[in-house]
Amino acid sequence: MKVLFVAAEAEPFAKTGGLADVAYALPKALKAKGIDVRIIMPKYGDIGQNYTNKMSQLASFGVSVGWRNQYCGLEYLNYDGIPFYFIDNEYYFKRPGCYGYFDDGERFSFFCRAVMESVKHMDDFAPDIIHCNDWHTGMIPVYLRDVYYNSPEFADSHVVFTIHNLKYQGIYSPAILEELLGLNMGYYSEEKLKYMDGVSFMKAAIVYADRITTVSETYAEEIKGPLAGEGLDGLLREKAYKLSGIVNGIDCDRYDPATDPALAANYTAKNFVSGKAANKEELQRRMGLPVDASKPVIGVVSRLVRQKGIDLITCVMEQILDIDLQFVLLGSGDSDYQDFFEYYASAYPGKVGVKIGFNNELASLIYAGADILLMPSQFEPCGISQMISMRYGTLPLVRETGGLKDTVVPYNRFTGEGNGFSFSNYNAHEMLDIIRYAAEVYGDRKVWKSLVKNAMATDNGWSASADKYIALYEETCEK
Repeated sequence: MKVLFVAAEAEPFAKTGGLADVAYALPKALKAKGIDVRIIMPKYGDIGQNYTNKMSQLASFGVSVGWRNQYCGLEYLNYDGIPFYFIDNEYYFKRPGCYGYFDDGERFSFFCRAVMESVKHMDDFAPDIIHCNDWHTGMIPVYLRDVYYNSPEFADSHVVFTIHNLKYQGIYSPAILEELLGLNMGYYSEEKLKYMDGVSFMKAAIVYADRITTVSETYAEEIKGPLAGEGLDGLLREKAYKLSGIVNGIDCDRYDPATDPALAANYTAKNFVSGKAANKEELQRRMGLPVDASKPVIGVVSRLVRQKGIDLITCVMEQILDIDLQFVLLGSGDSDYQDFFEYYASAYPGKVGVKIGFNNELASLIYAGADILLMPSQFEPCGISQMISMRYGTLPLVRETGGLKDTVVPYNRFTGEGNGFSFSNYNAHEMLDIIRYAAEVYGDRKVWKSLVKNAMATDNGWSASADKYIALYEETCEK
């Protein structure tokens, strides 16, 4: 089976969020199972020279962007055994970052069309599945039906579209249809691409893809309701027959406490007691906190935005600090949240350590050195931090939403089962009660050690999910 995996970002070349992790790790798992999978993405200006110097150009050709004909270069790099293709156009992509520009509609209209044209220049590769991800790729299933239905390269092609976060939909003026996409205004209808008074890339994919997936079973159900449906819940209920949820995994080779070079001491499930103790000591020292093994350390590694439940933390921060614990945070985002946590770090220097920004090494140290990882998200399509923390033996404390609900089993004191803690409602005091409970459980070293063992034994790798994707691909191709 031949799969073309299309994404706006992928590790290690460009990353703004979890999509980049998936776009590398899932194809890696698929390849290990015998799938001929190839990844295609934009060639951004931020991609390091250590990679661009190794790329080779396969072709150059023109791409229609409405009435324009834009240059496109197709470049290639085999990375870690996986074929990567890069769409090169300096006007659109040689700028800092991936998105957030006034002309993102034009940039990703070009990208969608360029992907289709690029397949013509890939030797002996006619995709059975084009696996598209998030709104940036949303026009590809439309192009497959409208423009490329007679192209021999796509004679047997089907589209699987994965929603990583429904909140971001790529909505633009109706003028984009003829001006940039080269489509007629017949597509501007409620049954096709119209959303409110605009055109939605996300809606286009939901309507025209053969199958729709999202990144956890619970999120697949949540987005069919008004609270998480972002205005598309009615459409998703209508298309429920082709919608399913497959939980993400993590790359267990990359996230491995036995080999992670950022840690003060490496460890496995067999010697985690001493290993985690060494990392906790280093974390406390690095964050300017007293070294004290008896106090549980609660860690937060997050974007500081409302979606991540940061307002729940700020609401009861004083009460959290009344508990005999230490609090560490790494992240950046809304300035009000940043200022809030920096104030508490200065006001409670023995209890709170804060680093604004992001640092991969410090993130690893928090995953390894903290006792509890706090993720009180308002919504979370899948989440990756809770799975990394379990891999490192740090117990996640999460709100029961999306992938957090699907991956974290709350501790049951009667059976001893569980790999973390959870609370149901989006309520600060309910979260506070569970934090108090977790701190109390931490005091029972035998129970806590057992829970850490459970967490580290949880299989959050990609293998099982890759099997589900392969089954979905096969089923889609049979139709």
